[in-house]
Amino acid sequence: MTDLRSSVRAFPLLAEASALAEDGKLDQAAQRVIVHLRQHPDEPRGLVQLGTIAMQLGALGQAEQFLRRGIMRGAADVEVRRNLASILNQQERLGEAAAMFEALARETSDPAMPAIRAIVLDKLGRSDEALALREALARAHPDQPQHWISYGHSLRSVGRVEEAIEAYRKAIAADFEFGEAWWGLASIKRRVFTDADIAEMRRAIGIAIDVRHSAPLHFALARALHDRGEYAEAFTHYATGNRQRAESIGYDSRELTTEVDEVVRSVDGGFLARMAGGAAAEATPVFIVCLPRSGSTLLEQMLGSHPSIEPVGELPYIPAILRSVMEMATRRSKVTVPQLIAGIDPDQAAAIGRDYLARAALHRKTDRPFFVDKLPHNWSNILFIRRILPQARFLDIRRAPMDCCFSNFTQSFSSAHASSFALEDIGQCYADYVRLMGHLDRVAPGLVHHIRYERLIEDAETHLRAALDYLGLPWDPAVLEFHKLDRVVRTPSSEQVRRPLNRDGVDVWAPYSEWLDPLRKVLGPLADGQD
Repeated sequence: MTDLRSSVRAFPLLAEASALAEDGKLDQAAQRVIVHLRQHPDEPRGLVQLGTIAMQLGALGQAEQFLRRGIMRGAADVEVRRNLASILNQQERLGEAAAMFEALARETSDPAMPAIRAIVLDKLGRSDEALALREALARAHPDQPQHWISYGHSLRSVGRVEEAIEAYRKAIAADFEFGEAWWGLASIKRRVFTDADIAEMRRAIGIAIDVRHSAPLHFALARALHDRGEYAEAFTHYATGNRQRAESIGYDSRELTTEVDEVVRSVDGGFLARMAGGAAAEATPVFIVCLPRSGSTLLEQMLGSHPSIEPVGELPYIPAILRSVMEMATRRSKVTVPQLIAGIDPDQAAAIGRDYLARAALHRKTDRPFFVDKLPHNWSNILFIRRILPQARFLDIRRAPMDCCFSNFTQSFSSAHASSFALEDIGQCYADYVRLMGHLDRVAPGLVHHIRYERLIEDAETHLRAALDYLGLPWDPAVLEFHKLDRVVRTPSSEQVRRPLNRDGVDVWAPYSEWLDPLRKVLGPLADGQD
């Protein structure tokens, strides 16, 4: 087929659309393509271009439809199919995405293709395959730090910490300004930075221009200074790294507050009662719901040591499925999430629930009757989960607010945790989370079982017994031997959960107390443990 770009030039409206898209005027670009398709129905280049614009606008369902139609009519080059695979990945349809990226990797020598495939395999829990791909890429391209960093992350997740450190240092040797490599080292749960490392990070910060490098450099240097007890300067670098991230994201905490307001206003006991019922499924998902850095990985590791429970990590499917359902619903009119949930009929709810279970099954290696999905942000999706999976169980693990919020502030998170980039924002997020949990306790007592992180580490047996009672499972002492469980852990707590219980996560905020008034102000009484 003729090259897509030259074909676009053959159609004036498509050429106009390309120019508008390059200027960021995506809605106007889409209108030009729509006019073109009215004049040339099902013309493949126009379909692909409209699909690409829809992808840039975040309308993933529409983007998929247009790209598939374009491919069926001949626009099947590598770039088009790569965009389709990317959309499937963004929709968390990981099995389909993995197959497409595998096929594409056989057609091109572009190292980006196996790198993306490794990401998808990792998300699927196929860690050995991802690790092998990343090692091959790193050794084939030793001067490209991103491959060493990805390889280091894989090594760390399987507990090969010394090799992970070596991989991160090879990335630094390739480009000392590459901030993510320094943050990889900083994430190791022991002191690894030397005085020479600190000097090198300072030098890198002095010349780094791209926030993708400078922000993690600030976080890494802050962690190194923290280990040396230099808290004032450490806080300065934490604040700088977070500010740089915040400026590039544009997070607005009021959106989450408004969502919780809507739930409190519109969801009562009758709302929950109307969602009850549904046939028993072959598996019972247990959702650990909380804020990040609250102890969810520890709780999952404990529960996963029980012979009836399989831990499967942080599954991305609930937010992705909800996003797709919302996209379909808002094509007709604007709706809120509670309105959407109320409008889902029983057959549709059952179908969506089966979709989730089918995706989750890709991660399962046993036939145990319970499995744990520990994606923290599902705390805001409890109502949707309840509608599509009436058999689901919810465990809320709550860490002391000052510790939880400050720990988020000191973590070099991606935009997926955008509330962590300002003390006021993470404090407001914590307050909204507690407010939602309190409302659910009032209108649906017993729906969510609550566990205090600090009490769990002080008296694990008492609180694990209560959690197992909530799940309807008998006590098994294996849950107290959680640190012996051999599994891949892909969170910042991967090393901590391989050790016996400890109090390392308690009062982590205390050395920074004098700079945390903005957090205290937003938390209000919560800062003193009153909820």
